[in-house]
Amino acid sequence: MGLAAGLLGAAGVGAAALASHGGYGETLRTASEFALIHAALVMAVLRAPGRLVPYAAGLVLAGAFLFCGDLGMRALAGQALMPMAAPAGGFALMAGWLASGYVIARNIQTK
Repeated sequence: MGLAAGLLGAAGVGAAALASHGGYGETLRTASEFALIHAALVMAVLRAPGRLVPYAAGLVLAGAFLFCGDLGMRALAGQALMPMAAPAGGFALMAGWLASGYVIARNIQTK
């Protein structure tokens, strides 16, 4: 999962460069920001102990790839990744944030 988070972060940097210099606009910029933020979240959560860590990180990764992938496709190719990809990704991201918060809060309470 760490490798996937690294790939997500790298894609975020590439998307930011394209958005800034390629004229692809705000949609690609939003995708890059979401990719970078969520790559950092996954890397932070992977540092926590516990059996729920892979689930939290997996939800964030799946959500980010769906959401950012859909926005990127719309910006670069003019079409959606697949129907409802961005909303599904958004819901997975919200669930991933909740799961990540639970993992971190539980880790703090046990120390």
